[in-house]
Amino acid sequence: MLCAVLTGCKVTAKGKSSHDTTTGSNTSAPTPTPEPVPTTSPTPSPSLLGEAAIASSFDIYSELVKAGGTGAIPASASPDVVGAFRFICNAGQVLRDDPIVYPGQPGKSHLHQFYGNTGANAASTYSSLRQSGQSTCMSPLNRSAYWMPAMLDGVGNVVRPDFVSIYYKRRPKTDPVVSDPNNPQYQGKAVNLPNGLKFIFGYDMLTGKTPTGFLWYNCQGSGSTPGKYSSLPEAARNCPAGAQLGAIIEAPDCWDGKNLDSANHRDHVSYSSYGDWGYKKCPSTHPYVIPTFTLGAWFTTDSNVGNWRLSSDEMFPNLPRGSTFHADFWMAWDPTVHQMWEDNCLDKKLNCSAGDLGNGWQLKQFAGFTWNANPRLVPVP
Repeated sequence: MLCAVLTGCKVTAKGKSSHDTTTGSNTSAPTPTPEPVPTTSPTPSPSLLGEAAIASSFDIYSELVKAGGTGAIPASASPDVVGAFRFICNAGQVLRDDPIVYPGQPGKSHLHQFYGNTGANAASTYSSLRQSGQSTCMSPLNRSAYWMPAMLDGVGNVVRPDFVSIYYKRRPKTDPVVSDPNNPQYQGKAVNLPNGLKFIFGYDMLTGKTPTGFLWYNCQGSGSTPGKYSSLPEAARNCPAGAQLGAIIEAPDCWDGKNLDSANHRDHVSYSSYGDWGYKKCPSTHPYVIPTFTLGAWFTTDSNVGNWRLSSDEMFPNLPRGSTFHADFWMAWDPTVHQMWEDNCLDKKLNCSAGDLGNGWQLKQFAGFTWNANPRLVPVP
């Protein structure tokens, strides 16, 4: 079971990513009712590194352990062309807040399930994320905030995920495909994930337009039929009680190199595509290749799974339930540890799992981590 959620997709030099096809996520509503568009403006980035780095206020080595208990270095990710860095999260707070869309306006948003920084809320800034909060993503060395619409069971409860897998990947910076503009298959220039970068991906709640990125539902476990399902009802038909339903979404891999945010929280990032030229390439407006990540939230199903929906679905009642799937991200990694997994897992093209940093160190899993949500259901606040 865990192989599917921890290893991610395979990418080879000759083939496309197994996630390069959007599966049924382009259904449009006859009369969508998008969220009100808040007044925002772009947030220029001071440099290609993003915000000025803010170090952790604690000894980072107190949150690291020897990788695998021995300090072993992970194997190469070859024949994949990307390095991989993976870790597991538990569910965090459930709030009607959106620090990106409605900053400083608590209670303004539809209900969100947060992962990562336990202090993330409507008042969050890059500085507050870096300097406060614990983390449900292994360790406070990762105080980044990740959030998505809460999963609802249709009878008054939030369904909390058992666990969330996050898988970062990018070609090594020395790979000619992301370092040499004269390479015939040049994708763009590889750079680090910028400090303070924030964006939204998936269904566009502000406009109801075609989703950005790739998103789908899956199922695993006893009696299930795995697949890439476009809606919750379709997934539910293949995911009997006691199995696990996955909500999976892929983040952008291209950046404009200028802004850490944009007016619609999407335009400063983009996705590479194969177009009609036959190889993966970032748009000319977004010439920098950043580490992308795949987020997969896995929920134990029950006999009511056929009625599950996302909190954001209520705003688009004419769409199949689950169509409004989207996610938000605000980067707030400890700068030293962030550099470790970029330098080793990605740039040395290693196959790093379970928070392994590729240098003999591994993130220490927080006390209380569990593979099964407890409680699994909580009342809708």
